[in-house]
Amino acid sequence: TNSQPPLEETMLRNCLKNNNILGQYCKKNFSQLFTASYSSQPEKVKLLINGEFRDSKTDVWHDVINPATQEVVAKLPEATQEEMQEAVESSKKAFQTWKETSVSFRARVMFRLRDLIEKHTDELAETITIEQGKTIVDAKGDVFRGLEVVEHSCSMATLMMGETVENVSKNMDTYSYRQPLGVCAGITPFNFPAMIPLWMFPMAITTGNTFIMKPSEVDPGTPMKLAQLAQEAGLPAGVLNVIHGTHDAVNFICDNPDIRTVSFVGSNTAGEHINNRAGSSGKRVQCNMAAKNHGVILPDANRDFTINSLVGAAFGAAGQRCMALSAGVFVGEASEWVEEIANRASKLKVSDGLIPGTDVGPLVSKNAKKRVLSIIDTAEKEGATILLDGRNVTVDGYPNGNFVGPTIITDVTTDMTCYKEEIFGPVLVCLKSDNLDDAIQLVNSNPWGNGTCVFTNSGAAARKFQHEIDVGQVGINVPIPVPLPFFSFTGSRASFVGGNHFYGKTAVDFHTQIKTITSNWREEDVNILQTTMPILGQDK
Repeated sequence: TNSQPPLEETMLRNCLKNNNILGQYCKKNFSQLFTASYSSQPEKVKLLINGEFRDSKTDVWHDVINPATQEVVAKLPEATQEEMQEAVESSKKAFQTWKETSVSFRARVMFRLRDLIEKHTDELAETITIEQGKTIVDAKGDVFRGLEVVEHSCSMATLMMGETVENVSKNMDTYSYRQPLGVCAGITPFNFPAMIPLWMFPMAITTGNTFIMKPSEVDPGTPMKLAQLAQEAGLPAGVLNVIHGTHDAVNFICDNPDIRTVSFVGSNTAGEHINNRAGSSGKRVQCNMAAKNHGVILPDANRDFTINSLVGAAFGAAGQRCMALSAGVFVGEASEWVEEIANRASKLKVSDGLIPGTDVGPLVSKNAKKRVLSIIDTAEKEGATILLDGRNVTVDGYPNGNFVGPTIITDVTTDMTCYKEEIFGPVLVCLKSDNLDDAIQLVNSNPWGNGTCVFTNSGAAARKFQHEIDVGQVGINVPIPVPLPFFSFTGSRASFVGGNHFYGKTAVDFHTQIKTITSNWREEDVNILQTTMPILGQDK
């Protein structure tokens, strides 16, 4: 239970409860993206097709809900089959001219987009918080981490360079270069409505492809604003289209024969479905999926630094990160630190993400909260100890919010539901290990391989851990080891399916095909006819 808020917080909360305030906010910042059916109704989210923000003709709409208040802030359409096909036709047509533009021109569009995103960061972050729930400070981080990928895409001329070998045979050269594929598509999750779209369409577009984006139906406002900024940056009509929907839209993307690639971030159930369905039709697929990220804590680690790192990585964004540190493996005497972790976590402020000083915002939906509470209940029934219990947290002024307070579960074993399931909430499960070898074996036995970290002051222990651990992204005294864009996001095992990873060089591989040319300009061979297999490298 939080203490009584100061007067200015209460006033802000009362303002945020007013539907008219939220309506005015949307109209001010997203006038092109929303249409009001009449003044007392929530705004309707538009489609972006062929450079035009337009109303859908559908009769199926979904509520976009503020998770702190349960107010409906917008209505999202299920795009019709005809509208989605129109988006594909627009992308196909635009590709014919976009692929012929110079890579320098495409990079300049991204330079302008980068500046516009930076200018509109506050607006984007507010929209994230209103629709998704994370704190305003965390929402700005969401925008910034996406902005870094836009910056990286500006160096596409270098990233797309091919290879050349002169004189593979006398007067004969071989060289290769990268060409775009065509129409690409992306299906984005609710938990990073700025960062993940910016993982996807800037890299696809700057390599010369066109792109169809299907944002999460939960929080479409930020992806729509990014699409608007891309238009303002000079992106031609049809290069980026945006459709909305749920299962039918996903299946449309998987099945449409003109879409060449599908990018997805989300749950294992959806990712495996997309990989199988899109892959069976010959598409390239990249799917980032669920995770159980372990932090291994050795007793020689810096105690205060480690405890603060664990608290921040476990409970930030209310645990709704695919790289959240959700499992602590305490080696030897390090298990004595759990009480202090609980003490510091208990002091985190749970509230609406727009309220200054909030550390933990609401979960994204009532169903998400119900699921998290169910897993905590099950842990208790299975014999675990709820050391810090956030199930009954109350937030003054927000009786209907999807709030769960920081929760720490101890005496956890690997056969418990709370360990086997990705909780996706502000919950840290704590396990014990006798030594580093056992801790490594425990982590490697888990099916997921998104991220892990070790806290230690021993270089030898760190080297052993990074070498033997079977996880795609490893932190050494870094709790959330998400690589910067000049590397790639390299989750592994059950956390990823597909050919190439997101952003970095692997994203260029994913969005391009290599064409290799062997040329022969020997004047003396003009009149020679040969029917045998050419053998290169043997000069006459």
